[in-house]
Amino acid sequence: MNHFPQAWGRPRDDVYGAYDSSYLHSNAPKAHTFSPIVTGTSVLAVKFKDGVVIAADNLASYGSLARFTDVKRLRTFNQRTVVGFGGDVSDMQYLDRLLLSLDLEENYSSSGHDLNAQNLHTYLAKVMYKRRSDINPLWNQLLVAGLDREDRPFLSSVDLLGTTFSSPTLATGFGAHLAQPLLRKVVGDEANVKSVTREQAVNAVKECMKVLFYRDARSLDKYSIAVITKESGVELKENEQLEGQSWAFAEMIKGYGTQTV
Repeated sequence: MNHFPQAWGRPRDDVYGAYDSSYLHSNAPKAHTFSPIVTGTSVLAVKFKDGVVIAADNLASYGSLARFTDVKRLRTFNQRTVVGFGGDVSDMQYLDRLLLSLDLEENYSSSGHDLNAQNLHTYLAKVMYKRRSDINPLWNQLLVAGLDREDRPFLSSVDLLGTTFSSPTLATGFGAHLAQPLLRKVVGDEANVKSVTREQAVNAVKECMKVLFYRDARSLDKYSIAVITKESGVELKENEQLEGQSWAFAEMIKGYGTQTV
């Protein structure tokens, strides 16, 4: 009996002729991703006087379908850094494997030095720029949050073009439009960071996650949040639930459903 997949469910070759397997061998040119398929939405982060808070919901959308509701988009690195991933989930998984191999290499290194958040951000920026230069970009925007070599709060982003940007507050996706104005009310610039407490930063991020759940169709009410400080390292909670939701504001929205103006 022929157990090859080409023969499954086929008539006999001696009666109907040999099977044409040419379609199994593609001679087409190598193709790259032109647009992401399964994606994660916003990642938010804000500095405070002792560290950084970063959060992202657990949803991965297949187009407009809320398909995967338990995708963790925050990754820890050596208890000093957290990387938040927005964009394509498959490219996120590739970068996660890349960071895992780098972490193993660093753990077995005899140099006595470890990578801080600033080093890791530089590394990821080079990776993203190299892939962009190969005309095969990784369709992600990353936020790198943690502590620099002097144990000061560090927060920076890198996108699929390898472009980098640093700020006391950062957000990707829809959060760049909705959450950033709210976060900037708490931390306007670098000079304000020293006056912001951990509680204020965490509450601001949670409030922004709630606003995004109200307004962003690609968001979820279950999210992951991490706090990075010198004293405690990375404190990551991956299955937090939004609290205190209120949809009362929807009564004032006119022009949808059976409402009359």
